Amino acid sequence: MSAIHLTKGGFERRIAKIDKLAEGWHFIGERPALIDFFAPWCGPCQRLSPIIDEVAKELEGKVDIYKVNVDEEQELSDLFQIRSIPTLLFIPMQGEPLRTMGAFSKAQLLETIDEQLLR
Repeated sequence: MSAIHLTKGGFERRIAKIDKLAEGWHFIGERPALIDFFAPWCGPCQRLSPIIDEVAKELEGKVDIYKVNVDEEQELSDLFQIRSIPTLLFIPMQGEPLRTMGAFSKAQLLETIDEQLLR
């Protein structure tokens, strides 16, 4: 399965309730997650997109992988103060999310997922 495109409604069903975030981070997902904040016009995002989809297929059932189009989901972009794309949000089952900016190679992405989400 490829990465799932995430809307505000999907975020609230799969990741966290937006109105509760002021009280602190409370992840409601069943598995660790990765969110790729992107825009279709962004060159680095276009290069990262097929890597994200490959990794989503390889890690299906272990990590849920999502994409958020920053042009279409401005509220989610603002919520995480996305100012540069691509930005990746690594969400472990416990603890706070880790935000990174810039494109990753497939090897770098898999290594970071292993270190941040699967250990």
